[in-house]
Amino acid sequence: MKLVLFDIDGTLMDSGGAGSRALNAAFLQMFSIDNAFQGIRMGGKTDTEIIREAVERLGIAMDGKMPRFTGFYLDNLRAGIGQNSRKRLKPGVREALNTLQIIEGAALGLLTGNIEEGARIKLGAFGLNEYFPAGAFGSDNPDRNVLLPIALERFRELLPHAGLSSGDCIVVGDTPRDVECAKLHGARSVAVATGGYTAAELLATRADAVLNDLSDTPAFLRSLNL
Repeated sequence: MKLVLFDIDGTLMDSGGAGSRALNAAFLQMFSIDNAFQGIRMGGKTDTEIIREAVERLGIAMDGKMPRFTGFYLDNLRAGIGQNSRKRLKPGVREALNTLQIIEGAALGLLTGNIEEGARIKLGAFGLNEYFPAGAFGSDNPDRNVLLPIALERFRELLPHAGLSSGDCIVVGDTPRDVECAKLHGARSVAVATGGYTAAELLATRADAVLNDLSDTPAFLRSLNL
């Protein structure tokens, strides 16, 4: 059994800026500060890490306010992504997921910096939630590098007879942080140049495989060693 863990933003989809706009709108609602996340590079980071970076830069105390902020963010995201004509799936994503879903010995999961509710809103905009029964999220821990064991434990509960270990995991993502997370736990890494990093930059991470996108399904499956 292999567990294929997907990142969301930049890997599966482009939300058309809905996520960053929802974060900025929530910050404006709570603290009357506009464009609070301007200049913060979000790729590969968890939502919690991004929010922490903004509040530290602006000198704002978030103690006890995170649940209210999250509520604003989710409301804004839900409204914003539904109305966003710029959102799109990355090339080949649906075909790749449909193929993986029917391969015996493969399970699909998530390893994303999004908080779980935000991840499900984004995936729901494209009808993708059904592909991913579980995973690990930015709401589990602000440190992306500890998310793989969390995802693995959840799939061990779902598939108790599969004997899954970290060496059976494959992380598919679009940033060096996705590759780092995989390598740290002895998992395979497949990097796709569909986000903010070029194929050359991803090759420099020494990912196990680097693809321009997922449009060539057979090539993607070969990269997974399935």
